Amino acid sequence: MNTSSRRQFIQHSAAGLAMAAFSPHGQAQSQPLEVAKIVVGFAPGGTIDLAARRVADKLHPGYARTVVVENRTGAGGQIAVQAIRTSAPDGSAILITPTSPLSLHRFTYRTLPYDPATDVVPVSGAAMFDYALAVGPQVPAQVRTAADFLRWAKANPANANFGSAGAGSAANLIGSALGKLGGADLRHVGFRGSQPAILDMIGGQIAAVVGPTGEFMPNVKAGKCRLLATSGPARGRFTPDTPTLVEQGFQALSHVGWFGFYVPARTPQAVVARLHDGIGTALAAPDVIESLASVYMEPMPASAARLEEMLAGETRFWEGLVKSVGYTAEG
Repeated sequence: MNTSSRRQFIQHSAAGLAMAAFSPHGQAQSQPLEVAKIVVGFAPGGTIDLAARRVADKLHPGYARTVVVENRTGAGGQIAVQAIRTSAPDGSAILITPTSPLSLHRFTYRTLPYDPATDVVPVSGAAMFDYALAVGPQVPAQVRTAADFLRWAKANPANANFGSAGAGSAANLIGSALGKLGGADLRHVGFRGSQPAILDMIGGQIAAVVGPTGEFMPNVKAGKCRLLATSGPARGRFTPDTPTLVEQGFQALSHVGWFGFYVPARTPQAVVARLHDGIGTALAAPDVIESLASVYMEPMPASAARLEEMLAGETRFWEGLVKSVGYTAEG
């Protein structure tokens, strides 16, 4: 997402937050579901898991009497998409996902266990964020920038690696592209979520991790790891002292990440609209806004149509980046 798109997203989000309480869909709702679940494709404790749980707290009792969060980890979020694809299209199964399994993975996997274009439908935006490159105790303290890290990686090939939330994820590609563009052979180590990767990084098992900025911040504040760069087109609202990859000469890696909510294909439009309204109201709640800010995210209550447009843009971005760096599709 470029600077203009990010500004538009923030403007759309602000308008959505202001209008959420006045949505016409909420005037004649059906009875709440007994149970609904929000499926997350990554481990508990991460930023996407937090967003899911905050929204789940607000969806009951209006949308469903009980709303639970289910973590279905693996394959960079694909397991969760597959779980939603095979769920009943009645609004009881909701997916929150970054764009990777629906856009990037078309180009980083030879086959997918679902069709991103037809098996799920968009409901609402969730949150937007920057990615970051962080290093742990394995990397010397004098390494302060992405360029420093690339030089260190070239000089220490046995330790030149980075972790991410899974093979074929956006974080995986950003890290791999950084290595290719910087002439360093960075080996990727896939995990079932960013938090397991960060635990290995601060424990000294791997050198670096690429992931959503908020995933790192408790350990950054504790002095256990440090940020070298963020991915946005300009320095992030929450990390004004951390230079971007663009500032450091990697313009092709300018990217703002986001999460969205989806449901199975063939879900009735009235159900999609009702869920969209519930999510919009949740994202407008001051305590939810505060919770998202605590993990360096901003709410993004985009419409289903807007989400579909942005997913198309994401798909074009990743297709171009994958081709430019010569990334090899995995199994």
